[in-house]
Amino acid sequence: MTSSPVGHSAAPVTPQPRRDDVILCLDPATREPLGEIPVDDPAAVAAAVARARAAQRSWRKTTFAERRAVLQRILDYTVANKDQLCAWVQLDSGKTRENALVGEIWPVCEKLRWTIKNGEKHLKPEKVSSGLLVHKRARLEFHPLGVLAAIIPWNYPFQNIANPIIPALMAGNAVVIKPSEWVAWSSARFIDGFRQVLREAGHDPDLIQAVQGYGATGAALARAEVDTILFIGSVTNGRRVLEASTERVVPVTLELGGKDPFIVCDDADLEQAVHGALAGVYINCGQNCVSAERIIVHDGIYDAFERRVTELVTAFRQGSSRDGVVDVGAIITPLQLDVIDRAVQGAIAQGARVVCGGKRAFGDRGEYFEPTILADVTPEMHIMQEEVFGPVMLLSRVKDDAEAVAVANQISYALGSSVFSKDHARARRIASEVEAGMVAINEFGGITYMAQDLTFGGIKASGFGRMNGREGLRSMCNVKAVMEDRFPIHQPSKVFPVAEKDYGVFSGVIELIYGRGLKARWRGLMRLISGGKA
Repeated sequence: MTSSPVGHSAAPVTPQPRRDDVILCLDPATREPLGEIPVDDPAAVAAAVARARAAQRSWRKTTFAERRAVLQRILDYTVANKDQLCAWVQLDSGKTRENALVGEIWPVCEKLRWTIKNGEKHLKPEKVSSGLLVHKRARLEFHPLGVLAAIIPWNYPFQNIANPIIPALMAGNAVVIKPSEWVAWSSARFIDGFRQVLREAGHDPDLIQAVQGYGATGAALARAEVDTILFIGSVTNGRRVLEASTERVVPVTLELGGKDPFIVCDDADLEQAVHGALAGVYINCGQNCVSAERIIVHDGIYDAFERRVTELVTAFRQGSSRDGVVDVGAIITPLQLDVIDRAVQGAIAQGARVVCGGKRAFGDRGEYFEPTILADVTPEMHIMQEEVFGPVMLLSRVKDDAEAVAVANQISYALGSSVFSKDHARARRIASEVEAGMVAINEFGGITYMAQDLTFGGIKASGFGRMNGREGLRSMCNVKAVMEDRFPIHQPSKVFPVAEKDYGVFSGVIELIYGRGLKARWRGLMRLISGGKA
């Protein structure tokens, strides 16, 4: 395919008919067949979970040093095979070579480096205060939950697989992964690679399992005998997973996408804000849960911002990296291409102004949508409420900080966010008022993923629970509270039989410790001294 600054318009292409027994895998950049992956039925899912559980019984007894050694081998494998891994990502997703490397391989390497360095620190027993019980010691212990089910989407084929595997193994768990059917071909290869690393390290490769298929396979995994579930995907499917988890009361982490606001104040550095927006909108063709989907620009800088992004976006090269360097690639699924097209045409019908793009491209060769800028987008338009998940920049004009925050917070999603201003106090104030699980000041919000001490997750319809950081590791654990004797003095804490004076004594204790003011505490002390008498 020849890369081009723009593509020609084309009508939707009907996807290849689905077969129930196999997944027919295609390269979205060319529609060339990649192969077939067998579909796993519920019995196969149950068998995979059983294999994972059997392998985990030994793995949970491994030392942190042994787990670090395995993660180091995975890191070595990833670095040594980065070109092959990128090639598989490109074939199955249609993304550019550079995005496969920087957007998938690099974050996985950083997550591995951080976990190897910090995992034990966050998972070893932690001493905590025993409060008033000074004769006791208290600590938190972090025990493996058992088997993690990870149901993951198609937008980051390699990263989405590595993301749950790394903390799960560090915490002593096994993993059963259900990848999206749209990236089944590359997922099978990634899983095989990780399993081979385990085998070569002398551990049971059954610690990592993959089940392939459509919605029925994912539903079977959500209802299987697993101990915790990570789901990344749509709100609708997240609700289904949550409902399934209640049958066995299994803890769930849900990351359900976003519609991230990107606020540009009138005192922002124009080039810094423009390039942050380009990254936020067009990385991975916008198929990114933390994509900057709403560019909220102050009136004083709006026109200059629009001119500059237009200048850069109209020069973008689109196509397949196999034919040369390009800026944006293909849309991974034809269904998503339809979603993008409907959203853009709907916005145009509601009065949005097309600055550039706005239609399908290379329709006879692959799944492409032109890099698009829509200006004068207003908060009530449908496109400002729901995820587009495509290469579409939405420019919305606001008059001041208060309006910017109001527009940012008016929707149901609240995952990431960005604020641009040269006034750090102003930026921090706006950031504190934006409803989101993450915020970056003077950077595209997705950059927070590279700081692995930070958590990743959202609120409202964007889900709950956290990945990454200490909280992400500990979400893979049974956090057990432990109390024991501080001194070898075995004095019983007598509760029974109840004595006549007990109520008065303990009333005095409560007043002495918690009473407000000297008079109240004095009264409590006197009651205690008097043996509970008022």
